[in-house]
Amino acid sequence: MFSIIIPLYNKANHIEKAIRSVLNQSYHEFEVIIVNDGSTDNSMEVVNHYLHAQEKEGNSSLLQHVRIIHQPNAGVSAARNTGVEAAQYDYIAFLDADDWWHKHYLVNLKSLIEDYPDAALYSSSYYQVKRGKKHPAPIGVEPGFKRGYIDYCKVYAQTLCMPVWTSATIIRKKVFEEFRGFSSTLKMGEDFDLWIRVALKYKVALLNEPLAYYNHDQDTDDRAVVSGRIYPPHQHFIFNLGYLETKEQQNPDLKELLDALRVYILQPYYLNKPTRREAQAELAKVNWEKQPLKERIRFKSPVMMLKAQYRTMIWGSRVKQYILRHSGR
Repeated sequence: MFSIIIPLYNKANHIEKAIRSVLNQSYHEFEVIIVNDGSTDNSMEVVNHYLHAQEKEGNSSLLQHVRIIHQPNAGVSAARNTGVEAAQYDYIAFLDADDWWHKHYLVNLKSLIEDYPDAALYSSSYYQVKRGKKHPAPIGVEPGFKRGYIDYCKVYAQTLCMPVWTSATIIRKKVFEEFRGFSSTLKMGEDFDLWIRVALKYKVALLNEPLAYYNHDQDTDDRAVVSGRIYPPHQHFIFNLGYLETKEQQNPDLKELLDALRVYILQPYYLNKPTRREAQAELAKVNWEKQPLKERIRFKSPVMMLKAQYRTMIWGSRVKQYILRHSGR
């Protein structure tokens, strides 16, 4: 049986779709725990209205497995941890309030668990939904791979597209508790921080069939890549990987992944004067001989030139998003 954790903070426009995708699952051996993380919009009105409507339609048997926990706003990590602490069952499934599942998600993950019992993490591939259109996430598995154990670091490093994405992931509760859940101090990459710790100790099983939907059509101002948002280094996972230092030197696949993530993520921190020193310290760890030539050239360019290029990229992305939103595409 599954305990499904839905953290909820100001997602009134999305939460009904998320809950509906759970209650409409073809496999019904689950409980749903919605953790209202101090929402200030009408999210809870939407939840209560939908659940009441389901009860009137005669679906009360499913609603008996839905619980709602209220807490002051503490962030998504704390909300998920609260949900897991209250969970009754051995397998924890996560679903963010603005994402949703295919109706056969749970039954297929149940089959994956039964066929690959030595794993601690289970995940399916997923769709990225942009402007209402779904695109299969380019997870870096080998062509023809259908299901089985994966080398998490090697697969992730191929395309830097998450092979274990939180809303398509199930973890054994005892393993979650072993690693003390998500770090509440991290505001960016708290999921990677947990998954990498688990994946370095336990097996990871993947079903290469897109059964979940990653909603990219949420507020773009909250998306760091589009907005150019800078998180304080102590809140971003890329600056808090010191605990992996020894393993990074011993594991070439882990080293390749972390270096690729540093190069991909750290440019805005390098260009931002208050965080430049921290970014330089992280970039100094990179084995530049194994990085693409364009990245080696990029980080050797004068800071002013890099700033101009980055600003152009950010504004170009914003203009593109604006045009696409207003063109109906």
